[in-house]
Amino acid sequence: MRFGPKTLFGQILLMMLTGLFIANAAGVCLVLYDRARLTYALRTEYVAQHMANSLNVLSETPDAFRPRLLTALSTPNHRVELGGGWLIPDAETPDTRRFESLVRAQLRKPERMQVVSIKIEVPQGSRDAAWSELTEPALMMVILQGQLADGTVATFHSSRLGNVLIREPWRIVGWLALVALAAALLSIWAVLRLTKPLSVFAAASEGLSKNLHQPALPETGPVEVVHLARAFNSMQCAIKLYLSARSQMLAGISHDLRLPITRVRLRLEKLHDQSQNAAIEHDLEEMENLIADTLAFLRAGSSAEASVKLHFMDLLEGVIEDMEALGAQITVSGHSRAVIMGRPQALRRCLGNLLDNALRYGGAQIHVVVQAQAGMIMVSIADQGEGIAEDDLERVFEPYVRLETSRSRHTGGSGLGLAIARAIARTHGGDILLSNRADGGLMAVIQLPLLL
Repeated sequence: MRFGPKTLFGQILLMMLTGLFIANAAGVCLVLYDRARLTYALRTEYVAQHMANSLNVLSETPDAFRPRLLTALSTPNHRVELGGGWLIPDAETPDTRRFESLVRAQLRKPERMQVVSIKIEVPQGSRDAAWSELTEPALMMVILQGQLADGTVATFHSSRLGNVLIREPWRIVGWLALVALAAALLSIWAVLRLTKPLSVFAAASEGLSKNLHQPALPETGPVEVVHLARAFNSMQCAIKLYLSARSQMLAGISHDLRLPITRVRLRLEKLHDQSQNAAIEHDLEEMENLIADTLAFLRAGSSAEASVKLHFMDLLEGVIEDMEALGAQITVSGHSRAVIMGRPQALRRCLGNLLDNALRYGGAQIHVVVQAQAGMIMVSIADQGEGIAEDDLERVFEPYVRLETSRSRHTGGSGLGLAIARAIARTHGGDILLSNRADGGLMAVIQLPLLL
């Protein structure tokens, strides 16, 4: 939907309420239409029956008693006159023929009769063509003449017989609106109940990347929801088993790779060429560091270290002291007593990798800014180096990527420092972003969620 709601809840609710509105609007039209037709038929039949009964009674009443009877038969809307001649009728129409047949059907003795004039109109104030089609025209005026048994002509005048019941249809509209409101509230409740499991699944999916050991989803509700929850729980168990197997495999690899390195070192002690020994020892050390970094990267998301509450500034200050012992000159701006939930050793490694990169490739002068906002603790680490190309700001997070201009093999970098740091940050629900500073150098920003 281009202009409609973007959420599934909004789209389903919009479709349900639109269908409900159309159904109620059609219902109102049909009710008013049928009511108008019924009311018109009843009013017309009433007038016809009244005139036929008056003719029957007047025919059977002696002439001396007719004046008093005329008073009883006359009302403000119905007037009866005796005597006089036959009037010239208007042109015959289907309405005059129908009304005349209704009157004749009620007469006891068929006599001469004619509909002089009949006037059919829509209710007052309803001039719209659509409303004229919706509401049946009302009987407004009828003049009818009939001959009595003694030959006297009786003239009936009926006027202002508008459809009183259809003049104020708002009660029906009000009741239907009340029904629509109740149905709309029920629809909102139903849609909320149907879409709530999707929100639960979305939250569970987001939390899975941060906490693989989160509680399993409850397998309750409709059959489809139960099947989906069961499949999600099965997937979570499968991932746990996979990571557990991977951890065991990593432990085996670590042991199996370090044993040959140790044997080579033992054999080096028997060699007497010191220059060759130093070169081989350097290669072995580099190999051992590469193995350690690779294992650290693979274990970043599945560390056995427990998460605890941490005062972030205390952790950061400890890492800064270690870096200053290596020659870094670090200035810190900002302070926060924020508490986070995390794995201390993993976070120390994350911060240490970022500061080590700044020291190695940007010089000893490092500026650190700490601030807390929007439920996150943010640490900006700015160095004085040359920065990196914009296209490489994301690529450097890929494993084993080293930029040849600054991250060569002789510097000791394995190409895993930033990859490990970002993996640790993301397992804590945060992230690391890189950007080039306007006045030169690179800025690394680590974001971690606060403990609320």
